[in-house]
Amino acid sequence: MKKFKISNDKIAELSNAPLYEFPKYVTQVINLVNSNAGGTRPKVVGQMSELIKEFDGKTITEWIEWYSERYPNAVDNATEKIWDMYETMKGAFNAITKDMVENWVKDLVYGKTFCGLKFQTAIISAIANQLGKKWREANPEEEAKGIDGFIGEKPLQIKSTTYKLEARLSETINVPIVYYDKKKDGINIEYNPIDF
Repeated sequence: MKKFKISNDKIAELSNAPLYEFPKYVTQVINLVNSNAGGTRPKVVGQMSELIKEFDGKTITEWIEWYSERYPNAVDNATEKIWDMYETMKGAFNAITKDMVENWVKDLVYGKTFCGLKFQTAIISAIANQLGKKWREANPEEEAKGIDGFIGEKPLQIKSTTYKLEARLSETINVPIVYYDKKKDGINIEYNPIDF
């Protein structure tokens, strides 16, 4: 059995797709900006996974023509949304100082890590008390598998409600997820009792 890999660049070359050159780090910045702008969300450019199934042509030229007939303003609209967000974020990039970076690291390492772990304990305990079940935090081996704790024998993960909204999710989670939303007066918790 022979195994091999075709690089993304080679796939583009073999499909005669236009090649666009970018300086180092530029695509990472544009991806970050777009994740905030939502320029390539389905409501702007269409649901690509579905559109490509509808397309019955063979060449990149046919695809561009087919897509452009159905979404004549999509590329311009997406570009404008992303560019507008870039202009907004550029001010933030330019305002960053080394002291701010240090404070960000301290906030993550000291504050968010400590409070995040204490949130998990409080959330797991509160749900277990509601359900009348025992609970425990995950051990390091279980944490490495993406488990934050257990209610009864059921493992669970705890995620911020913003996790549901993030477009760039690529991980698969095979345990129940408990969502929280931190407010000034406490934490809102969302979970499905039948999961436990």
